[in-house]
Amino acid sequence: MLKSENLAKPDTVLIFKPKTYNATEKYPLVYLLHGYSENYKQWSQTTDLQKLSDQYDFIIVTPDGFASYYVNSPINKGFLYEDFLFSELVPKVHTSFNIDDKNIFISGLSMGGYGALRYFILHKNYFNTAGSTSGALEIDYVNFQKVSLQFWQTNRMTDDLTRNLGNPKIENWNNYSISTLLKQNTNFKKAFIFDCGTEDVLYPNSENLKLLTDKLKIPTTFISQPGDHNTEYWSKSIEYHFVYFQQHLTK
Repeated sequence: MLKSENLAKPDTVLIFKPKTYNATEKYPLVYLLHGYSENYKQWSQTTDLQKLSDQYDFIIVTPDGFASYYVNSPINKGFLYEDFLFSELVPKVHTSFNIDDKNIFISGLSMGGYGALRYFILHKNYFNTAGSTSGALEIDYVNFQKVSLQFWQTNRMTDDLTRNLGNPKIENWNNYSISTLLKQNTNFKKAFIFDCGTEDVLYPNSENLKLLTDKLKIPTTFISQPGDHNTEYWSKSIEYHFVYFQQHLTK
């Protein structure tokens, strides 16, 4: 439990360290961000994080992102999530564990996939590389309303975003989209991995991102494979990200 000056309520964070962890070595770090309507437990309930930590010798951190989309709310001063993560959680992790500063990674699923790529683009000097699985990459009111109705038969998702981002008729939510961030940050050319199941309602987001990164000459790895927007898919897809991160370790 981490009290925050940027969040109205404390954040809960799960941390996994390799069983071989010792104070004389430095370890790569992976942040894993959960999806909308879930919490800090989602990743530990999706796959065996202790096993991944032991297998790859990575420290794994899974914070609670609530329904924040991992951004600073422009209208709710008790919901400055990006500020919380970089000004409070990051320093706490670095003072509590021996972190290899050259090998810090981030990934996430759905809303967390969006958050991971957002942070990688905007804080590229902190991260080695990043990943997104089934990412909700385009912040689009009409599309999200369709997704919300499909999964919950209500407008809960767009209602939450309206509370965080403001009225979509006034505020341009698309300013938050990954495609917009890449176009705005023209000097961003770092490699990353992303994937999505072909039966996933968000699959077009990933297809369009691949077209854009190719056009912008950003060296991305895109994995397209059968699968839907569910735990069965993510429990397998995240393994590719850990392999990719291991391949990108910097000495």
